[in-house]
Amino acid sequence: MDLKKSAIIFNGFLHDFAAGIWLAAIVTIALLHNAHLDHPEVVSVLNSLERLFFWGSVVAMVIIMATGAGRTFTYVENWYGADAERVRRKMLMYKHVILFGCFAAGYLAIFRKVFH
Repeated sequence: MDLKKSAIIFNGFLHDFAAGIWLAAIVTIALLHNAHLDHPEVVSVLNSLERLFFWGSVVAMVIIMATGAGRTFTYVENWYGADAERVRRKMLMYKHVILFGCFAAGYLAIFRKVFH
């Protein structure tokens, strides 16, 4: 396998891995924030952890966007055939609209929790 194909595969893995890290960070921030009520004695520690996970999620988001842009330039035409490819492209557009909404909702939900 040549270097270009290896880089394309690595880019896809990095994109998916960063998306998983982003989601895990958002969920972790929400769980840490909920622990404020149960354990007020460790609020200062939880606040610093929330900020750490928040900025980690921002780094993951940058990686997601950069590798997603990379995927755009390495897209393989008609991999599944012309008819299936039209459906695949339409579904990819829907998926990305939904995911951008999820990213926005996630940050709206946690921003006030982290920077209260």
